[in-house]
Amino acid sequence: MNTILDKVRLALRRSTDAFDSEIEDDINACLKDLEIAGVTNTERTDSLVIKAVKVYCKMYSNDVTDGEFDRLKKSYDELKAQLQMSTGYTNWGNNE
Repeated sequence: MNTILDKVRLALRRSTDAFDSEIEDDINACLKDLEIAGVTNTERTDSLVIKAVKVYCKMYSNDVTDGEFDRLKKSYDELKAQLQMSTGYTNWGNNE
């Protein structure tokens, strides 16, 4: 279980690789969403990025209820905001 795909698959409780293409699409969509929000460090090995990706993928999984979606959306938005405000994950203040 070394890759972000493996970690997300486990978080989604998927024991098969039958949905890997869909999961990978969701991973890429999350990373793109973070980039659009100004997060420049979207390393697939960073623990905070992995946590955000897991929450995002859970949020968009087929078996989530409306109440769970709202809870997960709030959690994802908070993680994204933390990443947006951290100089370790953005170029804010960089004079380049």
